Amino acid sequence: MQTFADYTYERPDIPKVKEDFYQKLEQFQHASSIEQAITAMDAINKIRNHLSTMENLVFIRASIDTHDAFYHNERDFFDEHLPEIQELTATFYKELLKSPFKAQLQKKYGSQLFDLAACEIKAFSKEIIPLLQKENKRTSAYSKLIASADIAFRGNTYTLAQLGPFAEDPDRQTRKEALEARQSFFAENKETLDRIYDDLVKTRQQIAEKLGFNNFVEVGYLRMQRVDYHAEMVQRFRKQVEEVIVPIATKLYEKQAKRIGVDTLKFYDESFVFASGNATPKGTPDWIIENGKKMYNELSTETSAFFQFMLDHELLDLEAKKGKESGGYCTYIEDYQSPFIFSNFNGTSGDIDVLTHEAGHAFQSYSSRHFSVPEYYFPTSESAEIHSMSMEFFTYPWMENFFKEDVEKYKYAHLSDAIQFLPYGVAVDEFQHLVYENPNWTPEERNQAWRSLEKKYLPHRDYDGIEHLESGAFWQKQGHIYEDPFYYIDYTLAQICAFQFLKKSQENREKAWQDYIDLCKLGGSKPFLELVQSAGLASPFEEGTVEAAVSFIEDWLYKVDDQAL
Repeated sequence: MQTFADYTYERPDIPKVKEDFYQKLEQFQHASSIEQAITAMDAINKIRNHLSTMENLVFIRASIDTHDAFYHNERDFFDEHLPEIQELTATFYKELLKSPFKAQLQKKYGSQLFDLAACEIKAFSKEIIPLLQKENKRTSAYSKLIASADIAFRGNTYTLAQLGPFAEDPDRQTRKEALEARQSFFAENKETLDRIYDDLVKTRQQIAEKLGFNNFVEVGYLRMQRVDYHAEMVQRFRKQVEEVIVPIATKLYEKQAKRIGVDTLKFYDESFVFASGNATPKGTPDWIIENGKKMYNELSTETSAFFQFMLDHELLDLEAKKGKESGGYCTYIEDYQSPFIFSNFNGTSGDIDVLTHEAGHAFQSYSSRHFSVPEYYFPTSESAEIHSMSMEFFTYPWMENFFKEDVEKYKYAHLSDAIQFLPYGVAVDEFQHLVYENPNWTPEERNQAWRSLEKKYLPHRDYDGIEHLESGAFWQKQGHIYEDPFYYIDYTLAQICAFQFLKKSQENREKAWQDYIDLCKLGGSKPFLELVQSAGLASPFEEGTVEAAVSFIEDWLYKVDDQAL
């Protein structure tokens, strides 16, 4: 049986790939029947899948070990050539949209493929290839810089992920010093971080202008494939969060201050939830995986088969280590029909969140392997996050296996955090709108904008005089802002949907789970609002949905005697 280590990487011969691709495209153009058109499409998608597989293998292996010179050299190769590969896809999409068999192809594949194709065509032209290459190199520079963090703290050195547990230390001075050590890395690299982002903003503005747009906002929405909602709808959603969620989150922080025994909650206190200590997994990473296997075996036959597949093929790289990039992700390796989960276990409850959140993504893509078009392996991002965030809730009955006597602590903290995240999530989104609407802002003006948004959405936040944070530079730790512009509101929209799944599971677990399975099987074959409707959920954009979804969670939290946990 092949494992991930056996998955073969070979650098694509780009001229040969182009020759093969255009040969297959010519067959598609000159197809005399729908059957011939489908055969040519399958051949084109086989080439696309192989290119994506090679790029994914490079991305994964380079992120696992930033010191691996071979894969970082290959990452540079893809930074250079991905825009050319994008050009191939855009060329295919143009032919797809004008195919004489378009109506029959739409009947077979659904309209979403054609809507996605239209987005890609609007967001790409051959003229922007040099700018896309520059953008790729700058985003890689950011991820490499963050991965290079080697922070001295109390006689040892740590990566950013390895510093994480100190944020939950019962000793307040330790929490503060750990935050200061963490921020020292960002402060020391401030000029580099500013320069990278300034380059990215200006490059993206140039891309927008060459494509005929006033600024990058609309290009960002096209890249995110938002075919059934727009910026004004997002703005109204942010308003709902401001009016409904911010007051609830602020009260939860006030309860937390009382619970941990501090007069004023400082930023370095936010991750310390209980005076008696936060809930943490009661075993090693291997023990967590064993319990994860038991959990997914018992959850359903579908999840049992999925998780065994992940284990058999060694498709999880979970522990934090030197030279490993920060964060967590799930991706899909097309040629091997394999999801892959990357994370940084560090002994906190977040390790279990990864096991459920990223596994939700992985389970969805595993459930969508049957699609013949790569566009449908994953849905658009806001839909994809429904699967991950809802899986966090569907696995609640097994949390006692991981947290033992602290299981109620975990659930209370997890639900509180889900609510408290929403204002931050919309702040990140609004920040990006402001930045790309004002591409000539200086770094200081961007920081001022962020600080203003913190006061609007996070009015409780107190940095206790830590200069770098007081200056408004906190946003620089958020990789999405650099690497995936406008990818963040997705989490907040999905969270509202996940809250609804939690409520449904309390009322009729079997029905809620079946709705979830069915949603996963739909993959990316429908746009966001249609997927939401298919799962029997209310649109987060509808007035009142946010309040209705959150009231259930708020009631649950206020029934708990949090002072006794």
